Amino acid sequence: MSVNSADYLSRIEEVVGRIGRGQRAEKQRAAELLTTSISTGGVIQAFGCGHSEALAMEIAGRAGGLVPTNRIALRDIVLYGGEPLATLADPAVERDTGIAHRLYQLAPVKPDDAFVIASNSGINGAVVEMALLVKEHGHPLVAITSAAHSAGVASRHPSGRKLGDIADVTLDNGAPYGDATLTLPGGGAVGAVSSITAALLAQQLVVEVVARLTAAGITPPVYLSDNVPGGKEHNAELEARYAGRIRRTA
Repeated sequence: MSVNSADYLSRIEEVVGRIGRGQRAEKQRAAELLTTSISTGGVIQAFGCGHSEALAMEIAGRAGGLVPTNRIALRDIVLYGGEPLATLADPAVERDTGIAHRLYQLAPVKPDDAFVIASNSGINGAVVEMALLVKEHGHPLVAITSAAHSAGVASRHPSGRKLGDIADVTLDNGAPYGDATLTLPGGGAVGAVSSITAALLAQQLVVEVVARLTAAGITPPVYLSDNVPGGKEHNAELEARYAGRIRRTA
């Protein structure tokens, strides 16, 4: 039996509904941690490798999102650390625990900052090491990962720990083992889930944080699109409050 886009839509609708409506207590706890950070002058630091960087892009520096947000990416070791571009060509780079130390040192991190880290498997060295560093430095940590996939694989970190084991709050993105949803007749599968549900969870967290800031009488520092009249000026004024704390990199 062949697969088609209608089958994929049905699967996505089910997962999005379940993830969007579920984990209420965890979402509330995560939003509270992020709100506390922002209200005390902190910034939300978002990190993910590979396709999980899409989660960081949903959190940091986008229209409709919070201004006090910063995206940490593997390429920062080239952009800010002087490493050769060829370093990023190695597919094993995200398994290197040492990369996490370089990224943390290069990032504009302050004590009041909170972190959101995404990894579908939650097992690779850079992600796990970053999570350990974050907690060693006393930052609140929210993880977004696949409970099913993480449970089905061993950690690649020397400690044997996984991202979800380390975070203060862990949100399940609902992706199945292997991420893809539709099994192919000849083997394998197609139709990935994690990027879609991670974006949903990221936006839900942002909305919850904004609701809390508003309820506390704080005007939420929210980005407008640069492509609407006055958007660039609005954003520049808010970004000036966090000079040296946030980066808007491509």
